[in-house]
Amino acid sequence: MKYCSNCGAVVEQKIPAGDNRHRYVCSHCHTVHYENPCIIAGCLPVYQDQVLLCKRAIEPRYGLWTLPAGFMENGESTEQAALRETLEEANAVVKIRSLYTLTSILHVDQVQMIYLADLPTPEFSISEESLEVRLFTEADIPWEQLAFPTIRNALQFYFSDRKTGHFPLRHLALSQGPQGELCCELGTHQ
Repeated sequence: MKYCSNCGAVVEQKIPAGDNRHRYVCSHCHTVHYENPCIIAGCLPVYQDQVLLCKRAIEPRYGLWTLPAGFMENGESTEQAALRETLEEANAVVKIRSLYTLTSILHVDQVQMIYLADLPTPEFSISEESLEVRLFTEADIPWEQLAFPTIRNALQFYFSDRKTGHFPLRHLALSQGPQGELCCELGTHQ
């Protein structure tokens, strides 16, 4: 950020009075501009013994497989965002069961919320955001072609939990280590 969205003056990074973090502060009107994590919402759609994945037609990670998910818009709930993203990316209408994974992605300032959802009928198609959309059994998941580690985690949890029929909320924190490797802390809520 270089300029204040309130008055157009130059901003500087400093710790405002009463705060403990560097923020962009306007040098003219003294408005503090907060930057907060972005929220990603999506679904893990299930039809019988299969899950629905989308091959990305957009960057980042063009051509790799993912669950239908994307950035939340203003004025919508996380569930509404997850349903909208599933419709936009897979032209699929799903019924949400419950929040399934909640991942704090610390190194990119994002929070991802994946809802476990039922796909009542196998009706879906490609969109402007998806090159291909299809159902996969556990044995057919393209594990080496998944776009994001958060998607891999959600799918691994699902296939493991499916054996017991119990799908607890999984809370994870991903961060980047000193060598660029991803480090994961896991919590499970019953």
